[in-house]
Amino acid sequence: MTLFLAAVAASTSHAQSGPFAGMAGKWSGGGTVTLEDGSSERIRCRATYQAIGPSMDMSLTCASDAYKFNLQASVVDEGGAISGTWSETSRNIGGSLLGRGGGGNFQVVASAAGFNSNISLRTSGNKQSVSMRADSQFRAASISLSK
Repeated sequence: MTLFLAAVAASTSHAQSGPFAGMAGKWSGGGTVTLEDGSSERIRCRATYQAIGPSMDMSLTCASDAYKFNLQASVVDEGGAISGTWSETSRNIGGSLLGRGGGGNFQVVASAAGFNSNISLRTSGNKQSVSMRADSQFRAASISLSK
């Protein structure tokens, strides 16, 4: 859940130029999430990214048969350094995002009280992959999106 929030925050945008160029718009796809007990579930996801210059706002919703989360994030790029905030609205939790990236590849850490998630995002053309590792209820996730 919080794990996904972070991934989304580093994800995509709506600008034709700038650090988030090429990632704007609506994306959908799926993947798997691994839970604390080692079990995994298939998830379906939808994302929307909007960017203006070095800033980006995103929204990500993912669900399985038994689980759902809604992530919102706002980030800013300053010379390849990414910073911002995220919130997971269905669980009323949020925190900060810090990392580096450019050219469609981003590495960020999403943090909140008692939570950290490492997120890797790669975008190439109309395909995007998100990998997350967390130290909480959600241990890992792998998501593939397309637009």
